[in-house]
Formats: sequence, structure tokens, C-alpha cells
Amino acid sequence: MTQPVPIRRVGDRPRLLDLCCGAGGLSMGYHLAGFDVVGVDITPQPNYPFTFHQADALTFPLDGFDLVHASWPCERFARVTAWRGNQDNHPDLLTPGRERLLASGLPWIIENVPEAPLRPDYLLCGSQFGLNVRRHRAFETSWGGGGDLVAPCWHHKNLLPFAHKAERAYADAMGCTWMSSTDARKAVPPAYSEWIGRQFLTHERSIAA
Repeated sequence: MTQPVPIRRVGDRPRLLDLCCGAGGLSMGYHLAGFDVVGVDITPQPNYPFTFHQADALTFPLDGFDLVHASWPCERFARVTAWRGNQDNHPDLLTPGRERLLASGLPWIIENVPEAPLRPDYLLCGSQFGLNVRRHRAFETSWGGGGDLVAPCWHHKNLLPFAHKAERAYADAMGCTWMSSTDARKAVPPAYSEWIGRQFLTHERSIAA
């Protein structure tokens, strides 16, 4: 387990680096949890709401951050890739990405689809947070999970599954209202990372006490 490190703050906010940030769904959640967020993505993200760097997430410097989040591309592992194409056409960035985070000595979080090869310390769905969407995502953390519990999924018949014909409604239901519909195709609801960010802060305070 990664050992706690002294928290460096911007004002009264710890600093978080969001690698492979996309348009910032998870970044927004960490912001709401109390972090000063910096995003990194290899492609331009004109709708990203915080400080942004277009760069390679596998080489961007990690120094100066209290927590690192990484959403390595999921196409290698996602079932939908197998339905529509070939998973082998997509590189596995999760494995070298995890190795880099492990070597950093910093606390970290990795998010990906549930079928990805990670330890699901948290497995979250929009229905657990009162959102009208069905979207499962797994999170592996350097501290191994624990903390507060959330209610089980409730996949009632009115939950929105992702569909291109209704993607604007889906984006808004996730809470990603600032994104374009195209941005939101790969986005994750901010509610997930707001909850996980608060779990991390509680965990750090309990160690420091």
C-alpha cells in the first residue's frame, strides 16, 4: 500500500492530476470533493473546465501533486470493442500506466470498464447516486478501497443506457452538461469521483490522526 505523503495545497485545496482526462467528467467530481485539478490528455480538450495540458499521460511529470487519477483508454478491454472491431488493434496502456503510478510513491486511482484487468476496489453505477443512467465503472486505488458504502445498483426500467440517438440526454443525466455530446461518449459521471475523492481525504485524515 502506498504510504501517505504530506499534502501540498493550493490555498486550502490539495492538488490532483487527472491523466487521460477527456473533457473532465471525473475532474469535475474531484473539484467538487475539494481538489485543485489539473488535466492531461493527448488530444485537445477545448471544453475541459480546469487547467489543461495536451501531453502524453505516460510521460507527464507527476511531481507536485497529492493524488493522481488515471483513466487509461478502455478500448483494449471493453466488450463493445469486441462487438464492433478487434480489441487487439488497441494498445494496453493500463499495464505500463499502473507500473508508473506504483513507482511514483504517490497515492493514485485508476478508472476503467469493469472488464479491464484491475482490482475493483470500488465498482460504481449511476443508479447508486440517484442518476438516471446505467454506467458501470471500476476503480482501483493505492489504498485498497474501504470507507463509506453506497447502495447497490438499482437498474429500474427507466434508466438511460448509452445510445447515440439520445446522447445529449444521456450526457445531461450524467451531470456532464458542459460537454458536447461527442465528449460525453467516453465521460464518467462526476458523482463517482466526488465520492471517491472524499473517501481518499477521509482515509488520509485517519492515517494522519
